[in-house]
Amino acid sequence: MNLAAIPSPTTSVWHVLGLPIRAYALCIVLGIVAALLIMEVRLRHRGVVPWASLDVAVWAVPFGIVGARIYHVLTSPQDYFGAGGSPIRAFYIWEGGLGVWGSVAGGALGAWLAARQLGLPLTVVADALAPGLPVGQAIGRFGNWFNNELYGSVTTLPWGLRVHDMDRSNPGHATVIDGKAVTLPDLYHPTFLYEAIWDVGTAVFVYLLDRRFKFGRGRAFALYAMAYTAGRCWIEMLRVDEANRFFGIRLNVFTSILVFLGALIYFLVVKGPREYVVPIDAPETEPEPATASDVSAVDVGGAKAQQARGPKAYQVVGEERFLAYQRTGILPPQPEGNDAEPAEPAKSVQSADEA
Repeated sequence: MNLAAIPSPTTSVWHVLGLPIRAYALCIVLGIVAALLIMEVRLRHRGVVPWASLDVAVWAVPFGIVGARIYHVLTSPQDYFGAGGSPIRAFYIWEGGLGVWGSVAGGALGAWLAARQLGLPLTVVADALAPGLPVGQAIGRFGNWFNNELYGSVTTLPWGLRVHDMDRSNPGHATVIDGKAVTLPDLYHPTFLYEAIWDVGTAVFVYLLDRRFKFGRGRAFALYAMAYTAGRCWIEMLRVDEANRFFGIRLNVFTSILVFLGALIYFLVVKGPREYVVPIDAPETEPEPATASDVSAVDVGGAKAQQARGPKAYQVVGEERFLAYQRTGILPPQPEGNDAEPAEPAKSVQSADEA
């Protein structure tokens, strides 16, 4: 018996007041919360109104979950539509099976719709999310640990993973014989842990490089995509769960390579400094002082309501003008010949109501 082996939970679902609480779902939710909180902080530092991340989440999270499930079902159709498969199980997300590439694609579509509603460039949202997304993925991977799934090949390393035989007739619980949970005969690579550690490293890597070079126009997100896929390739090849293959190689490996190359091309071709935003109607001169008779209670209430909702749209500015606006509330004119300003300094993004 290897005393250094990593244990696995025997239970991944608990019932509270008759309602099932699934560890897989909890890990996904905690991961989403962590990613959103990190994105929220970074959006505020770029000039976005507080809690805009929640508006993004309303669109991006459902689209991301649906996209993740669609990708999983399309790349593993035999589990649901093949011999012995059950099509209805394609909707059983709590059993596991969310493809990260479908999640990114679906989430990106949802984030684009949210960005239009907020009047924000999608690249600002993507760059703000870049370090938070791998943190969320790292937390989500522990759902696979609770489900005793997606482990790697047999290993004799001291950190080998002990895996339970899960009872199909009692989902969420290990098979029990004579009062003892049944485990598989060997130890396996804990690929969930490898990916979680890699994801945290990716988050730190992206954060530090973005802090140093101040990437803009989606380049921080492209950097995340490259770093994540570089690790996903070798981790994917360790896994032994059933997967469709081409030329003997798992489909997700090919997907990772294609995404890496696409992100690399984008990172090298697209240039530009970090994007900051200010309201589309940000004042460029000191406003005239108003008298008491000029301001009605309705006007004050309307102004406060508008401030709480945030601006109708934003305009992209460079760092110097953004910092000046933060200090004074006045947006200074763009200096001529200032290379630090974005390529389209007067660019604004219309909200869906204006479009």
